[in-house]
Amino acid sequence: MDSLLRSPYLLALLVALPTLALFLSIANKRVPRKSSPRSTPPGQFGWPVLGETLELLRAGREGRPGSFLDERANKHGQCVFATSLFGEPTAVFCGAAGNKFLFGNENRKVAVSWPSSTVKLLGSCIITLAGDKGKVMRRMLMSVFNHEALAKFTKVMDEVTCNHIQANWKGKEEVLVYPTIKRYVFELTCQLFLSIRDPQEIADLARPFATFLDGAFSIPVDLPGTRFRSAKRAARSIRKMLQEIIKERRTALEKGAASPTQDLLSYLMVTADENGRFLTEAEIINNLLLLLVASHDTSSCAITMVIKFLGELPHVYEKVLAEQREITMQKKSAGEGLTREDVQKMRDSWSVVLEVMRLVPPALGGFRVALEDFTFCGYTIPRGWKLMWSPLTTNNDPAIFPSPKLFDTARFARSTSPAPCAFVPFGGGPRMCLGKDYAQLQILVLLHHLVNNFQWTNAIPDEKVKFDPLPVPSQGLPVRIRPHYDRP
Repeated sequence: MDSLLRSPYLLALLVALPTLALFLSIANKRVPRKSSPRSTPPGQFGWPVLGETLELLRAGREGRPGSFLDERANKHGQCVFATSLFGEPTAVFCGAAGNKFLFGNENRKVAVSWPSSTVKLLGSCIITLAGDKGKVMRRMLMSVFNHEALAKFTKVMDEVTCNHIQANWKGKEEVLVYPTIKRYVFELTCQLFLSIRDPQEIADLARPFATFLDGAFSIPVDLPGTRFRSAKRAARSIRKMLQEIIKERRTALEKGAASPTQDLLSYLMVTADENGRFLTEAEIINNLLLLLVASHDTSSCAITMVIKFLGELPHVYEKVLAEQREITMQKKSAGEGLTREDVQKMRDSWSVVLEVMRLVPPALGGFRVALEDFTFCGYTIPRGWKLMWSPLTTNNDPAIFPSPKLFDTARFARSTSPAPCAFVPFGGGPRMCLGKDYAQLQILVLLHHLVNNFQWTNAIPDEKVKFDPLPVPSQGLPVRIRPHYDRP
């Protein structure tokens, strides 16, 4: 239950509402179900201010995030339904057709949008800017994740991963996976993005991020005891640290002690966009904050879920191990590091990762905003409404993925890959995740070293996974490990 419910300030706010009768009448107000050209999608707005946000969050924390969408789609329609989330009227688009419409109409009928809590916490950055400004900033950041950059990243990832395995896995009988992977991912991100290698400095920077993420998708009520208030404090703390890091880097650049191309921070500081404009310090910090948070949590959750499924499905583990050993055997000498080309050969392993992300998506979707009135499936979507898409509306659809509860990596073979917009773990269209290839590289490099060194079993069979808002094992996923020389 969200800490918001326990806040005495919220209770006072509710008591202060003008009349209980009006409150209840609005709370139960349904969106018209007529299908005339001028009608809005059917649905229910829920409570004033809160809408149905708590129901969405509660379903995730109970480990059934898809139930919120399924129940309303079954009740109001499989194409699109209306609700109120994070304080705003929202149309939820369902299925591949809904994804295709939203992704294909970016900057025409719709524009990227996020809950007001996220916008207020992140400020002006690549995911909150729409229109021409958003396009310019996106193009500027795309080169950070181009082929040349990823080739450089691979060497650092390989070295950091080997050190991580040595320090946190070898010699252990049991590992608590989720917090261990979070530390690994954040350490890697700090090295690649900020050139920070000092463990204490990394720990100091990592500490506020969990609090920040807790409030990034919350009801934006700025009162003591709420997640949003705690996230605001965490964001201020992170920004102060980044300001100091930028100050030190600027001095180092002026003295020639730092390279303009050594990491993301230097790139953002010295590179002008296509119009010749340099980012302000606030914009640099906002984008760093976004990318640190994104790489810190979504990748951590995805890797953790892959490890969970491999511990539950030995036959899938053996398939991954066979591919990774083949890549190791092709190396000219023992201890030779991975290359970008090696990672591109890991097709079977990546199919396993994709199937894991189908069953447990690392993100529950995204938001757009209607730039004008438009019609979809016979309903009018008013200008200004928020628009939500979610991979959950297609991932479990038996018409797209037969026997959707079955783990089957053949779904992602080249000859049978899902139709466009039917599988969208990284979004789609002009707003597809910039870090998609980076995330793939990160996951597969770690997977290579884990399976080549260990086999494991999950200490808690069928451990519950809650979404808060990202998928997290309820007990942190303890696994029992043993080195491969113990294999029978």
